[in-house]
Amino acid sequence: MSRTDIPKADWIAVDCGADALHVWAMQGTAAVAQAHSDTVCRASPNGRFIAELSALIGAWEVDSHTPIIACGLTAPACRPVPCTPLDTRLHSVPDAPLSIQVIAGLKQPSPADVMCGEETRIAGFLALNPGWDGVICLPGPHSKWAQVSAGEVVSFQTYISGELFALLAGHSVLRPSVQTDGFDTNAFADAISDILSRPERLAAQLFAIHAANLLNGAAPQTARARLSGLLIGAELAAARPYWLGQNIALIGDAAQAALYARALETQGVPATLADAPRMTLAGLTAAYRLLKAAP
Repeated sequence: MSRTDIPKADWIAVDCGADALHVWAMQGTAAVAQAHSDTVCRASPNGRFIAELSALIGAWEVDSHTPIIACGLTAPACRPVPCTPLDTRLHSVPDAPLSIQVIAGLKQPSPADVMCGEETRIAGFLALNPGWDGVICLPGPHSKWAQVSAGEVVSFQTYISGELFALLAGHSVLRPSVQTDGFDTNAFADAISDILSRPERLAAQLFAIHAANLLNGAAPQTARARLSGLLIGAELAAARPYWLGQNIALIGDAAQAALYARALETQGVPATLADAPRMTLAGLTAAYRLLKAAP
């Protein structure tokens, strides 16, 4: 890379996601370069995080005073809901060689819950959709359902459906039944319907996936889709007070968000799909504006 190709960054946007570290070199509100690492650093901004970040931005024109706005890291204190998704102040990382400012996550004392990073995607969605009220679902390993009203997160609930899928598909008796990249959309819809009508039968329905493979030679794509449908359907059953009769927006990995949209469609509930990286960058930009406006 020649010197003239090195981007001059006004500031750096950082997303410490569940599966990767994403960074953008920003000039005002425009991203002029980006990079990512598959290293997961969703913890406090320690030496490992700073080393990974420094490696990613090393080719950019950045100095120790360039503002770095990060979400997804454990901040000194989460803010209790109801509150706006972003605070008017950010948290500096002490003794760091870079000027890192961390966006605080949100917490809910009862029922106990926390979010870290998702608040920034919510902020980005609201910045791009001013005046929007409803429920935002953020699918992922730990999916979030957040009620949003008048620019505030009123309440939220987390479900570990994505992590359960990974554990069951990779480390349980179901593993041999679901080893495929194929996906039977009809089986997925049937599983959604079955578990929404009898959510208390989840454990039995899960074992039935193994039994159907053992006794009937059920196709792996059918088994995998049924596992996904049962877990997402059980989540929908538990989260019904959030999505029933509400405006719904989905922010997450495109393939996973599409599954949630399909599951909601089976219940006659339309959902708006929002691009997760775009929402994240919009939220980080909103945080940068707050930082610039601070006295």
